[in-house]
Amino acid sequence: MTSGTLYTYPDNFRAQKALIAAKYSGANITVSKDFVFGETNKSPEFLKKFPLGKVPAFEGKCGVLLTESNAIAYYVANEELRGGSDAAARAQVVQWMSWADNEVLPASCTWVFPTMGIMQFNKSNSERAKEDIKVAFKCLNDHLLTRTFLVGERLSLADIAVACTMINLFKNVIDPNFRKPFGNVTRWFTTVINQPNVKAIIGAVALATKMAEFDPKKFAEFSGKGGDKKEGKKEKKPAQPKVEKKKKEEEDEMEMPKMPEKKKDPLDELPKGNFDMDEWKRFYSNNEEDDSIKWFWEHLDSENYSIWRCDYKYNDELTMVFMSCNLIGGMFQRLEKMKKNAFASVALFGENNNSSISGIWIWRGQNLAFDLSEDWQIDYASYDWKKLDAGAEETKKFVTQYWKWEGEDLEGRKFNQGKILK
Repeated sequence: MTSGTLYTYPDNFRAQKALIAAKYSGANITVSKDFVFGETNKSPEFLKKFPLGKVPAFEGKCGVLLTESNAIAYYVANEELRGGSDAAARAQVVQWMSWADNEVLPASCTWVFPTMGIMQFNKSNSERAKEDIKVAFKCLNDHLLTRTFLVGERLSLADIAVACTMINLFKNVIDPNFRKPFGNVTRWFTTVINQPNVKAIIGAVALATKMAEFDPKKFAEFSGKGGDKKEGKKEKKPAQPKVEKKKKEEEDEMEMPKMPEKKKDPLDELPKGNFDMDEWKRFYSNNEEDDSIKWFWEHLDSENYSIWRCDYKYNDELTMVFMSCNLIGGMFQRLEKMKKNAFASVALFGENNNSSISGIWIWRGQNLAFDLSEDWQIDYASYDWKKLDAGAEETKKFVTQYWKWEGEDLEGRKFNQGKILK
């Protein structure tokens, strides 16, 4: 198993790429608790290993030394994150990681850093950076038109690297008006940052509600030009503001525990009860809907099985109907191993640019099934989940509606089409 020490300051998005990759792969990566930016990385001992003094820097227990963030992330990742065994997919992952560094990062720094007080504001440069971001987002938005992730059907290093590079943009300057033409990008970004392994590293990311602007006071404080500070003290300021003053507990949280061994199907571990999922699916497929609904309620074992409703969180970002259906189909494809003990009917209501996604699910057990397996968690964070009372009349109405594919959503949109996980 890959193990080693990562040298970085807190909240470094470049280091977060590697920490997220390690979280997925189970690599044992420890963030150095003694690292102080501007001091540690200028020491002779550090420079002997990493001559340029750049961070993040990685020292493996096997002796490997790496400094470039993409290289570190690639090294600590598993094969699935790297693109698997397919050479084309692996090349595409590297392509997107390079794309983020070349097409997004320079413009992001030019636009965002002045709002954080790290750089002096230049209006023409800032406006040019905004246009460059629009070009990059248009490219990404088009690519994501029929895709959930950048490469293949699962999250990869490509998604991790590009999303981490865009965190400062979405947190500081990409407001709702700027995001509006790039609905696919926003949908993808929120999907990635809400993956449990990603969120464990970066925490909750609140999207900007207002575009941040240059603050002369922040810049004066950072550059040493404000107040009564003397000219001779400027050079003593570290290149990153106050990062060495972060709480020690924040660094401790970045230590990577060993990932537990995955179970093939954790629902198999729960009591089976007397509801035969396979028999239900056969009956539903081969009989009239009214008969199927009657059979369902006659045989449901509510002690060992639970009913849930899901509602997509970002309906206002849905555009073309076929794209929305692709979201449902992609989710079902990634939950292939779950369907042994689960059944779902997920429906699309409405029309192009005015639609919603919701569904009714049944699975073995009484708790939210997605918490039981990392493999099932790719899509679920994009939905609100509510456990329904099997004996309530409202639940019976929902089951009838979604088993029969009829009616309207809660806002009056008419049923358009649906998909069944069985």
